[in-house]
Amino acid sequence: MQIILLEKIGGLGNLGDVVTVKNGYARNFLIPTGKAKRATEANMKEFEARRAELEAKQAEILADAKARQEKLDGQTITVAQKAGVDGRLFGSVTNADIAEAIKATGIDAAKSNVRLPDGPLKAVGEYEVEVALHTDAVAKITVAVVAAAE
Repeated sequence: MQIILLEKIGGLGNLGDVVTVKNGYARNFLIPTGKAKRATEANMKEFEARRAELEAKQAEILADAKARQEKLDGQTITVAQKAGVDGRLFGSVTNADIAEAIKATGIDAAKSNVRLPDGPLKAVGEYEVEVALHTDAVAKITVAVVAAAE
């Protein structure tokens, strides 16, 4: 299915690009979330009429993400979790736990922004984690997992 992208999507294209994607991806995700429209003549004309407005909105979103990235870059976030004597955790530290710890510092981040390439953290220690606030704004933080006091 041919669609017009209404915002930059990593691995797919930039604002205004006309791309071909699988029907299900377009119908079930891109179109309902407002990230794209079908590439019909009417939608193409409407997009061109609103292009400046959409570009300004995307620039504002990117500027906000860049500002949050600057605040977050290089920070150490501490997460306390129950652990055994050998340093292994009872449970694990997930992206939701890390997102909550980031929100506690006053910076807005969703759990879907936190990237854990090796899965949840299961031991006490320090880990390098990426927080993707936007496709062009990725902050690198250190997550310090410590044993919680009983």
